[in-house]
Order: sequence, then C-alpha cells, then structure tokens
Amino acid sequence: MVAALAKDMDVDLQDADDVALVAALRARDPRAPRVLWERYATTVYRVLRRSLGPSSDVEDMAQEVFLTVFRKAETIRTPAALRAYITSVAALTGRSQLRKRWVQRWSPYSGTEPAASAPATEDTDARAAVQRFYALLGRLRPSQRTAFVLRAMEGLDHAEVAAALGVSLATAKRWVARASARVQLLVDRDPVLVEYLGRAN
Repeated sequence: MVAALAKDMDVDLQDADDVALVAALRARDPRAPRVLWERYATTVYRVLRRSLGPSSDVEDMAQEVFLTVFRKAETIRTPAALRAYITSVAALTGRSQLRKRWVQRWSPYSGTEPAASAPATEDTDARAAVQRFYALLGRLRPSQRTAFVLRAMEGLDHAEVAAALGVSLATAKRWVARASARVQLLVDRDPVLVEYLGRAN
C-alpha cells in the first residue's frame, strides 16, 4: 500500500506543471531532480550541442547546468517560465565554455584547439558540411556565437535571447546581427558549404 501511494505521488509530480516542479525543487523533494531531468534534458543537450558543436564536453556541461538549477531553485523568479530559465542556464554555461576555448585558442602556451568531430551519419557530405559549419562558428566571439545559436538555431526571438543571456534587447540584436552577417560571409566563402546548401535547397 505504501509503495502504491509512493508511485501515485511520483506520477503526480511527473504530471505537475513547472510551478509545482519548482516548488518541489525548493522543498528538496527527492523526486524532483529526476523529473526535471526527464522533462528538460533534451532541451539542455540541444542548446549545448548547438552552442559548443560536437564535443565531449557536452555531457559534463549538461550535468553542470542541472546542478546549477538545483542549487539556485530558490532564485527562480518566474517558476512558470522554467523552460526559459533552464535555456538561459544552458546558454550561459555554453558561453562560459566557449570563452575558455577562446582564451586557449589565442594563448601562446596552450596550443591549438582540437577540431570537433562531426556527428556520426551515413551521409559523408552532410558530415563534412556540419564539421565545416562548426569550424566556421568557432571563428565567432563566444557571446555572438551563443546569441546566433539561440536566435537562428533555437528559434528564440530577440527578447528571449536577451533574457537568456542577461543583456539588453539592443545588445542582443547587435550580437545576432553581427554574428549573422559574419556567418553568411564565411559560408559564402566556403565552396563546400555553398555547394552543399545549394543541393539542400
């Protein structure tokens, strides 16, 4: 009977809205971390993969994102906007990692950053295109790259990008515009990407 009751309570939390889930996190409900993971792991992994590119860092970064959410549950101002909050934490975590890479890239003592491997796929042309595209993104400044990913790849509007990155709307628009122009310029200069995108369209 106790086991059945516990199971019913677990189902209740899984079916609960984000406001109730945040309340459970704040109350240190032992079920809450697993429900949060099941609900938002896909979002976190997608944002990190698109921000960082194919990288072995993503698994560690995802764990860092959820640990941050667990630790800062009390500071979530709008529990109903939990998805936006988690997206913000993931974006900022990714940007922090990109900044570390950026510093290492230009440090005379660190050597060059290893090239990212493209995701496994049977389409060798697609794999090559993805690899070249992420190499291209690697030439953007971390803040601009993150803003571009959120706007162009995650589909957030400028206000949502600004909120996710904790900057003004004007700054978010400027970062997105500069990144988009830079990406378009670099893509236009890459014959492999031009050919692949031409076939895809």
